[in-house]
Amino acid sequence: MNRERQEPPGQELPDEDFKDEEDILPPPEAALDPGEAAPGALKAGIEVIADFARHLPNRPGVYRMFDRAGEVLYVGKAKSLKNRVTAYARGMAHTNAVARMIAETANMEFVTTGTETEALLLESNLIKQLRPRYNVLLRDDKSFPYIFLSGDHPAPQIAKHRGSRQRKGDYFGPFASVWAVERTIDALQKAFLLRSCSDSYYENRTRPCLLFQIKRCSGPCTGEISHVDYQGLADQARDFLSGRSSAVKELLSKRMQAAAEELEFEKAARYRDRLAALSAVQAGQDINTQGVEEADVFAIDEQAGQFCVEIFFFRNKQNWGNRALFPRADKSLTPAEVLAYVVTQFYDDKPPPRLVLLSHELAEADLIAQALCERAGRKVELATPKRGERRDLVAHAQKNAHEALARKLADNAGQQSLLAALGEAFGMAKAPRRVEVYDNSHIMGTNAVGGMVVAGRDGFMKSHYRTFNISSDTIAGDDFGMMREVLKRRFSRLAKESGAASTSPDEAREPSPLVGEGWEGGIASANAPEPNSPDLEGGIPPSLALPHKGGEDAPPAETLEAVQDTEDDSAFPTRPDLVIVDGGKGQFEAARKIMAECGVTDIALVAIAKGEDRNAMRETFFMVGKEPFKLPPRDPALFFIQRLRDEAHRFAIGTHRAKRKRDIKTNPLDEIPGIGPSRKRALLLHFGTVKAIQRAKLDDLMRTPGVNAATAKAVHAHFHEH
Repeated sequence: MNRERQEPPGQELPDEDFKDEEDILPPPEAALDPGEAAPGALKAGIEVIADFARHLPNRPGVYRMFDRAGEVLYVGKAKSLKNRVTAYARGMAHTNAVARMIAETANMEFVTTGTETEALLLESNLIKQLRPRYNVLLRDDKSFPYIFLSGDHPAPQIAKHRGSRQRKGDYFGPFASVWAVERTIDALQKAFLLRSCSDSYYENRTRPCLLFQIKRCSGPCTGEISHVDYQGLADQARDFLSGRSSAVKELLSKRMQAAAEELEFEKAARYRDRLAALSAVQAGQDINTQGVEEADVFAIDEQAGQFCVEIFFFRNKQNWGNRALFPRADKSLTPAEVLAYVVTQFYDDKPPPRLVLLSHELAEADLIAQALCERAGRKVELATPKRGERRDLVAHAQKNAHEALARKLADNAGQQSLLAALGEAFGMAKAPRRVEVYDNSHIMGTNAVGGMVVAGRDGFMKSHYRTFNISSDTIAGDDFGMMREVLKRRFSRLAKESGAASTSPDEAREPSPLVGEGWEGGIASANAPEPNSPDLEGGIPPSLALPHKGGEDAPPAETLEAVQDTEDDSAFPTRPDLVIVDGGKGQFEAARKIMAECGVTDIALVAIAKGEDRNAMRETFFMVGKEPFKLPPRDPALFFIQRLRDEAHRFAIGTHRAKRKRDIKTNPLDEIPGIGPSRKRALLLHFGTVKAIQRAKLDDLMRTPGVNAATAKAVHAHFHEH
């Protein structure tokens, strides 16, 4: 691949560059509804794109569109960059979202690739890194859990695993949820008596732990079972998870019968319990398969302009759970287009199985399959079954997608009614779309943190939560000062971002380059850097992206709704409509003053104070221009506010506890240069505690065995020069 920076040359485009096309740039008013995008802005955007299109090559590649502030609006791929970008400049047949995107475009960048497949991979990687506003985005970016059976220890450990696979061993999954993994591990411990403890815990045992007593572990740590016999148990578990469950159950059944015939009834009962545990694992698989050994099943449902994709995981002819994803996509997209995006983006950080079953035919299924093959390093089949067992699996997933989306729509309707009640309770002109709640937590001023929780029509938006480490400059225990610091940092940044968004074209900053000069394309190896790594030399990590519908001259339609001031906008705003602080009049005044200093006067501010005797039904509210007031005890808005307040309280306290726990584990001696493990051990052995070291005189420190004069002076100076 070759990275190219294109600047508008500002010269006329020869007619032959568009072959036989005519009327490439008709008046925008004739093609698009001027009410959706300002005609002047739309025309300016078309001119910018047309200038770039004049000198683009007829080669595959990826393009990025930037606004005046240098933020990425859209990332797309094309078999021919010239044809694709030219299509934007025609001003015809675009959706309203595309029209808005064109109107905001002030700059573009391009990367040419060797093949369209490479463009597909690169596009997906950039979408994940940059999260452009107009691309389809997945809201669920959590990694999926696996069951790990270690292979680097004489007594293999069974454990839950997330993340990269750096440790030697076998990984079984993915499972749809942590609950499914923990439940399966619990049953496997009953069936195969495998250890779940860490290696360090294992090495320091002198007697069997409680798991051995309750028959969840065979006790290899203290020699209750030989390593050879334990390996036999681990091999049985490995066979069961690999799909050879019938053979394992048959073996246990034979051993149970043999023990019974020899009148060893306790031994036979243990085999019976192990068989029951294995049966419980399989019974919980919901629907299993007969002819499909390894597959992921994707089914999509659309209701009220929203989409739900249900994914079922089948490994070794067993159902390992399912998960519902809710991609944020433009309402003009078809289910097949959204499904194509989800399928390709889903495997950005996980290996695809040998078979992917789909509920809809994809326009570029062959290209996506080729990209998945390159991602996995083996053949991957994409299929839309019409009959048989595969079709039944897809139909089952489709039914679950429909039900999951119906539940989400019902929940959203309830959440929207609560937001409307909240706006009415506080006299707002319309229901707030983004609510931010702030709270602080500390103990006597130590480990002070501020927490911000965010709520919207989808409930608590945990990916938008933020924590603020309060500086030591704030007086310990000054709750008002802590609130001022938190809000100043939040709204100063918000004001700065708002100013950057209104920057004129002449003041637009240069978009950040994709990678450093000299970057060469291609598919990266397994040791490629992470997508957010600044060092991408040697290749981009393998990833997949959304294919475009239509021909090369058709504009891409995979766009998100832009952030706009309309009630039906699906994009979650970054600017709050309502700010709630936990506290009384003092916190309210501190928040009001700091927001005014930051120039933020158009956001509703409310402070909530606990009622008399901390009565949860008699909270007092403070607002600008109003006397303190209370809400009726049975008002739904009051219950909603209490939920918001309690969530902010929980989040702030949890963050504070985590910070305090880290500090407790930190030894003050670690902060002294030149104090390593041996000298720290010598000091502790001599004085007993860190407090005794802090109080020690220099002469006493110098008499410590193993501590020289320079070290003693450094320790004394660290604790006494303050």
